[in-house]
Amino acid sequence: MTEHGERSGTTTQPALGRVSEDIFARAAALKQAGEPFVLATVVWSQRPTSARPGAKGIVTPDGALFGWVGGSCAQPTVVRQALEALAEGRPRTLRLSPDGRGSAERPDVVVAPLTCHSGGALEVFLEPFLPPLRLIVFGESPVADALIRLGHVMGYRVIASRPGAPESAPAEADVVLDSLDVVAAAAGGPAVAVVATMGVYDEDAVEQALRAGVGFVALVASGRRFETMRDALRTSSIPDDLLARVKAPAGFDIAATAPEEIAVSILAEIIAKRAELAPKDATPTVAMPIIQADPAETQAIDPVCGMAVEIATARHTYDYQGTRYYFCCPSCRRQFAADPERYLSR
Repeated sequence: MTEHGERSGTTTQPALGRVSEDIFARAAALKQAGEPFVLATVVWSQRPTSARPGAKGIVTPDGALFGWVGGSCAQPTVVRQALEALAEGRPRTLRLSPDGRGSAERPDVVVAPLTCHSGGALEVFLEPFLPPLRLIVFGESPVADALIRLGHVMGYRVIASRPGAPESAPAEADVVLDSLDVVAAAAGGPAVAVVATMGVYDEDAVEQALRAGVGFVALVASGRRFETMRDALRTSSIPDDLLARVKAPAGFDIAATAPEEIAVSILAEIIAKRAELAPKDATPTVAMPIIQADPAETQAIDPVCGMAVEIATARHTYDYQGTRYYFCCPSCRRQFAADPERYLSR
């Protein structure tokens, strides 16, 4: 047995077929619920690392790992890189090797050290799955109808807000609201709103969208019309930083005239802004989860093997001279406890 509890040259992982079935079932449930996650798949390994190609795991936004992508030396780095991939919304390949070196000629390859004493190397493909964009459409106009139909074709989760006339919404709408309250509909993922009420309740719709935390609000109206609305919204205590999220007129200028053409121009602008559409707070009273940008505040370095250890989930710790040290496995903890000064003097 190696110091980290893995038998050199043999696999200790669970049966891949059973684990894969469980992983796919969990992934399907998360997608159905609209929850973000990362699917981690081992695509290459070098003995004696325990993970084998085809091994899979799911990483959720709280840092939990379900499945198998290697032992205790690999998992913290896999989780950390998965969370970064989730934040960026782009897949990446993680290469773990003893010296932290390797081929990174492609921009989507991240190289990190694998500090297990048993050696080996590993490559893991990290694929983020994000909930579909939520497209909130206010109004009963032809442009609103076209947006709902085209938004459905593009795979967005379409919410139609039609106070007093919910039955008029096209069948392609996923959710139809009989009010302007879109707080619940906007929660749970990136959201945009298009106000296409044609002057009927423009100000109220814009205000409700901003208070719900929508990151981008497109107003089907002239810029001059919005200047008048801006003054009215300021009197409703809507701050300027929220008003800056409103774009009027909505869409790119492509000389569109028909409702479907106008809808296409608006959706094209939404696509162009997709990278900026992370959920935002509408008011200071609404808290949103924040991914810590500085890993030094949430991680410690194992003084024995040099592995990064997540402090919040660390299971192996040792207190010495008033300081708590964190370890990736019991073996490292035992070595440190036997002679702390040996490792601290490094």
